[in-house]
Amino acid sequence: MKHSDLIFPALIGAVASARSMTPMASIAAARFLNRRTPGRLVLLDRPLFKYGALAMGAGELFGDKMKTAPDRTVFLGLLARVMSAGIAGAALAPRGREQAGALTAVASAVPLAYITLAGRKRAMARMGQTRSGLIEDALVVAAGAAVVALAVRS
Repeated sequence: MKHSDLIFPALIGAVASARSMTPMASIAAARFLNRRTPGRLVLLDRPLFKYGALAMGAGELFGDKMKTAPDRTVFLGLLARVMSAGIAGAALAPRGREQAGALTAVASAVPLAYITLAGRKRAMARMGQTRSGLIEDALVVAAGAAVVALAVRS
């Protein structure tokens, strides 16, 4: 076992720290392009889950701009990050290492949720909720797409 085998799960966990549904939406998009993940993930082979992951990813991007959007560190926000990071981390881990990939992604997502929230609050104070959210969206969606593209390319 090499520690570098778990770099993609750690990175997708970082993505989940800022946008809980982006990891699953990124993997679903890769599935639509007939790309396979290294780890076994049968859920996103089902159309309902693929479309659902994409819809939830898009919905989160819109919902985050609402004034009533809760912090990502509330219980349900952290729970969504744990679930999404765990599933995506397992999918991006080498076959047979799915459990280690899930744990790595969750271990990355939860503490980074507090750090990304602090950064977002500073950005909101400087430029407002919508503008800071759009910038964060662009960075996080690009990071999610890049991590998944690199993990599934071979």
